[in-house]
Amino acid sequence: MTIAKDMMVNDGIRARELRLIDQDGEQLGVKTKAEALSLAEKANLDVVLVAPNANPPVARIMDYGKHRFDLQKRERDARKKQKVINVKEVRLSPTIDVHDFDTKLRNARKFLEKGDKVKASIRFKGRAITHKEIGQKVLDRLAEETADIATVEQKAKMDGRSMFLVLAPKGDK
Repeated sequence: MTIAKDMMVNDGIRARELRLIDQDGEQLGVKTKAEALSLAEKANLDVVLVAPNANPPVARIMDYGKHRFDLQKRERDARKKQKVINVKEVRLSPTIDVHDFDTKLRNARKFLEKGDKVKASIRFKGRAITHKEIGQKVLDRLAEETADIATVEQKAKMDGRSMFLVLAPKGDK
């Protein structure tokens, strides 16, 4: 009966001989499959193949249901602890006014404090593309204003008619 991803259990084990480890971690030596199954039966446990590529394969006498439950629990805990980082975008213009800039800055700071990355982008329209340095100044100012809570992950660079800058929150939340 094979249940988990690639763990062989009891009758699902194909090898004739197994290096057996009992429930306390003691080595029992090389046993036949039938002997291993009878020992596990006496202890009311399962024979689980832990190293199928060894010669002979290594099997352990354990409570397989409990073992599987522990593995699932560990995976759940690992998923809970992982942090999902979102990338929020703040769109600016090369000719942005002071108060509009402050509003965008406030939004960027809010995203960074929440732990998200911020992608600041400037879209150049029409002839504005001939003055990239103006857009560069706006992005540099944004990076400067958020320097206390953010680090520049990717410097400002052009991509078509847009210029991007990526900011990441500093340190750990």
